[in-house]
Amino acid sequence: MKGLSILAFTRLSLITSMAASLLLTGCSQNGAEAEDAGKAAASPAVQLEYWTPFSGGDNVFMTELVDQFNEEHEGIHVVQMNSRLDDYYSRLRTAVLSGNAPDVAVIHATSLPQFVQNGYIEDLSAPAEEAGLDFGVFNPSVLKATQFQGRVFAVPLDTHVLVMYYNKTFLAQAGVLSGDGKPVIGTGEAGFTAFLTRIRQAVPADVAPLAQPSTRIDSVWLWWSLYNQIQGGGTFYNAKGTHAAIDNPAALKALKYIHGLYESHLIPPDIPDAFKLFHEGKAAVLITGVWATGALEKADGLNFGVVPLPTLYDKPAAWADSHTLTIPTRHELPPEKRQAAMTFMKWVAEHGAKWSEAGHVPSVSSIVQTEAFRALNYRSDYAAAANSVVFWPKHTKQWSFIETIIRQFERMNYGEQSPEETLRAASAQINLELAKQGR
Repeated sequence: MKGLSILAFTRLSLITSMAASLLLTGCSQNGAEAEDAGKAAASPAVQLEYWTPFSGGDNVFMTELVDQFNEEHEGIHVVQMNSRLDDYYSRLRTAVLSGNAPDVAVIHATSLPQFVQNGYIEDLSAPAEEAGLDFGVFNPSVLKATQFQGRVFAVPLDTHVLVMYYNKTFLAQAGVLSGDGKPVIGTGEAGFTAFLTRIRQAVPADVAPLAQPSTRIDSVWLWWSLYNQIQGGGTFYNAKGTHAAIDNPAALKALKYIHGLYESHLIPPDIPDAFKLFHEGKAAVLITGVWATGALEKADGLNFGVVPLPTLYDKPAAWADSHTLTIPTRHELPPEKRQAAMTFMKWVAEHGAKWSEAGHVPSVSSIVQTEAFRALNYRSDYAAAANSVVFWPKHTKQWSFIETIIRQFERMNYGEQSPEETLRAASAQINLELAKQGR
């Protein structure tokens, strides 16, 4: 090599080699650090599997809530799985028993007793305290449905209560709409019957004064509401819970009134879908749950209003249930998942204004006073109904007994038996099942 001595060349080679070595080492260290940083950034969040029975309009609003939660919480990712209510609870029970339960599940308050008694859901008293969730913020009527022997097993999400929707155009034609757009209804049974009669006399023949299906649970909800409006009414079981107590004068009074509405065709016969009838402008009045609000307000040209269920007897009362959030048991739940689940449930309850867009009344009492809630149409018109709700009794077989009543009411609605025979037959079947349970 010209111009370089062997010694100089050797020194240059050594320096070059060292520099290359240092460069490679530096690249290796920087690459390892970058890889570690990348791994840390991409480390999986705590993933929660969340089951709901919201397959209808409710699903849209719950999905929006889940998406918002995921955006705001980098360390938690909720995967929502929706099912039809028809088989939701059988699937959930199977999942719990097989050890494949979701991390969070929606359970109606009516179904909580069975899940609590069988040990299918966790007691949330201690986890809630650790998560800073104060159960005192919830509406007392709704919270009571989640409590068993002084312990809380679910986070109440809402109240969905029976209310009365009305078509303002038809009520105006009948002269039973006030200047502020509210229905004008006289007192008692006679007042409500006169209200519907005037509507029938004024509207086209193909318009139902009151839309109620002859099948399914709707007439049972209405009966339970009116039965509880009567002073001393609302009893389902005897004091010991060993016999049905629904075959009594107050229960019969409410049922005979409802039966009279069907017989007089103020509720037209053979209505398969009362909601659809009202939605399409073919019914003047619809009595159903608040979940209809979100869908009805999207109906083009439907000029409607909504008020609490009218009080026909001694005191306000309306059937209600509640969607609650629970943590299923029977599977290993790491502490970080339980903490994440409580964080999610607390957050959803606190964002009840968004959930109320589906029509439900938020479970957190203060939310109904917020601007976000008040800005929603209709909801404030019936929010106070949550203070006079009547849930079904806490019994492990309550839903089975309700199905028994539904079948008997259907027979009555189709003229196969009288109200007296209906209550007698329902009581007998329920007592038979209670006797089997007591053995």
